Amino acid sequence: MTSPKVCLVVGAGDATGGAVAKRFARGGYTVCATRRSQEKLQHLMADIQSAGGLAHGFGSDARREEEVVALVEHIETTIGPIDVLVFNIGANSPNSILTETARRYTKMWEMACLAGFLVGREVAKRMVARPHPEGVIGTSQKGTIIFTGATASLRGSSHFAGFSGGKMALRALAQSMARELGPMGVHVAHTIIDGAIDTEFIRTMFPEKYALKDQDGILNPDHIADAYWMLHQQPRDAWTHELDLRPYMEKF
Repeated sequence: MTSPKVCLVVGAGDATGGAVAKRFARGGYTVCATRRSQEKLQHLMADIQSAGGLAHGFGSDARREEEVVALVEHIETTIGPIDVLVFNIGANSPNSILTETARRYTKMWEMACLAGFLVGREVAKRMVARPHPEGVIGTSQKGTIIFTGATASLRGSSHFAGFSGGKMALRALAQSMARELGPMGVHVAHTIIDGAIDTEFIRTMFPEKYALKDQDGILNPDHIADAYWMLHQQPRDAWTHELDLRPYMEKF
């Protein structure tokens, strides 16, 4: 019996992460989705399953090495090999540098970067160890790892020192992994989500920005998910490492 194709979405929230999970489920993947609270995944699991997809939800803290190791081991041994990893944990908590604390700063780095390292390392170990489907070295892709970045991955803005530090570090991690793992058959990509996303947070906290939705002025999570699907489908002779997505009216 052939093992199912598995897409692991770490940080499957109500916007981008959830949309990515649904997109890969529609594409025939068994989705394994994580959040720190498994209860918050119930609606997503129900949506995927009601549409005929297969999904498993896990409560997991990706900052904890032992939890990450156990999660990947469980998925690989009881569900199937992870063909796609999407790391999508957010860590955006703006604050003045004058009042920022070491505890908050460290937590943002742990969420944005350390967690990406832990999950990326564990999944990459499994991917590179697999034989190529054709049985010939260097003929096929062994998997895809996608890290979700942000405007803060490229530049630090006022009140975003902690978030920018973590996101810039995640971008460097993605670059290093891509250069090491690409020749081994693993496609590592990093996305720059440069703009507001259609979320409850934006609707509540930034109503003037959310008002641009009717003009396609904020990012639709489903369209972000389509871009992630495209990245995974790319042939290895034309891999994208970094992809930036922004509304047409966004200044950059």
